[in-house]
Amino acid sequence: MYPGSPMRPQRTPPELVFAVGFTCGVLTLGVIRMMTRDRDLELLTAVRNLALDTHVDEHEPRELIDDALAGMIGNLDRYSRYYPPREIEALRRETSGRYLGIGVLFLDIDRGVVRFALPGSPAERSGLRPGDRIVRIDGEWVADLEPGGVRDLLRRRTGEPIELEVEDRSGARREVALSPDHVTDPSVRHARILDPELGIGYLALTSFTHETDDEFDATVEWLRGRGMQGLVLDLRANPGGMLDVALRLADRFIDDGVLVSTRSRSETRSTHATLEGTRLGGLPLVLLVDGDSASASEVLCGALQDHRVAVVVGEPTYGKGAVQTLTEYEGEASVKITTSLYFTPAGRRIERDAEHGGLAPDVEAEITPLERRAIHAFLDSYSPPPNALDDLAAWEAEEGVAVLPRPPEDPQLRVALDLLRGVAPGPYVDVDGG
Repeated sequence: MYPGSPMRPQRTPPELVFAVGFTCGVLTLGVIRMMTRDRDLELLTAVRNLALDTHVDEHEPRELIDDALAGMIGNLDRYSRYYPPREIEALRRETSGRYLGIGVLFLDIDRGVVRFALPGSPAERSGLRPGDRIVRIDGEWVADLEPGGVRDLLRRRTGEPIELEVEDRSGARREVALSPDHVTDPSVRHARILDPELGIGYLALTSFTHETDDEFDATVEWLRGRGMQGLVLDLRANPGGMLDVALRLADRFIDDGVLVSTRSRSETRSTHATLEGTRLGGLPLVLLVDGDSASASEVLCGALQDHRVAVVVGEPTYGKGAVQTLTEYEGEASVKITTSLYFTPAGRRIERDAEHGGLAPDVEAEITPLERRAIHAFLDSYSPPPNALDDLAAWEAEEGVAVLPRPPEDPQLRVALDLLRGVAPGPYVDVDGG
């Protein structure tokens, strides 16, 4: 001010007032949130300590924390889940499609009787064949082990060698050395030609893992090599798995348009087909589903159905249209939380509620509870790789044992087969090309 001018109060610029107020508000809110978090943690710790100090039984502190976290996440909805450290390996196997082992399917594990080795496994590389019997493991006689003992002895870390003494079907014995490694747990369990004359193939897919793309493509090429001109893709009893894998399989058949939409609290996202991913466009296709086809299976079903590239046969699907996001905490735990919902290309809701119950098939085909159990048991089993078929057939002929899986009576598959034959569904004739 100039000398002699009247005194006037200084006015703070409104921009500065807003900035200071906003900053103070943010800091205050942050302090309140920190205090709330601290109080929550204090309460959790206090209750845990009370249980540790006063409950009639002793407990490990980590077990109580795991239980608390499991309750917190599990109560969000029916799909969200907390995985403690002891369950992480099983979760990894479920999503990766691989596990640590020697890769043997046993006819009788407690007697060490080998049914067959999985392709590419340490067991296959070491020469284990159908009908071989493991008589000793690292010097311990199998006959002296308690039930479950063979499984326990064969569990090793990667690279730790196992010494086996093996007896073949002729009675000759040999030494076998192998080390456990990461083995693919097949998601394509069964494939065959149903009708050699018309070239109708069959492929059963039990889950969607990181390995499924390659398994599916290899199996399709194998079926094409045997004359496949149409396909029955069986998704019954398939609980789902990796969404992106299911979408890549949908892309095999669909060359343009939306494959699925996901809607979260804040946004809607759509995944589109790519022309370069379409390798099976125009292939006559029938999809088999039932009430245990869920999640990624339903996404694949909805895409193929809405784009009219497949006829869906069976029963209404489960109705699990929720997207789970998996977060792992440095090997200490994993948390799976529902973050959005699936919708088919036509906008159909997959998640079941009071008004919706999954996806309806184009052709409904009912089966009896007894037939369902037999079909699901077959789908859960493993068909042998082609290079083991001759050995298995010889073993059956020599000893009269049933080692080759036999498909059960299957009215739903009958309907699918008739549709691809171009006839109205009628009496089932089991034509199996092997």
